Amino acid sequence: MQQLDQYQPQALAILRIMSSLLFIAHGTQKLFGFPGDGSIVNYMSLMGLAGILEVIGGICLVIGFKTRIVAFVLSGMMAVAYFMAHAPQNFFPVLNGGDAAILFCFVFLYLVFSGPGAWSLDSRS
Repeated sequence: MQQLDQYQPQALAILRIMSSLLFIAHGTQKLFGFPGDGSIVNYMSLMGLAGILEVIGGICLVIGFKTRIVAFVLSGMMAVAYFMAHAPQNFFPVLNGGDAAILFCFVFLYLVFSGPGAWSLDSRS
């Protein structure tokens, strides 16, 4: 298994990039109705702010720009989203639709402590 350790920075980068691309899709769905049914949220609402943070923050994480700061903000946003929108509906995340919010929250929290891994603007300095 030690042979796999050498690929840790690349594996972390893949986790960062793929999680961020999925996160961006949540934002584009809110802001542009894609993917989805074409309905969009009011940009001046909390959902609009969430969509803006999901797209802009997601792009920053995909390219690994200010990873720790952006991941901290997005992790907190997902924790707030879970407790505001999902937890009141049901105790169980799989029943309240909040499992993605929890997963994003903890993946982003991990990025706060781990950094971006390979293939990032942050690692170029």
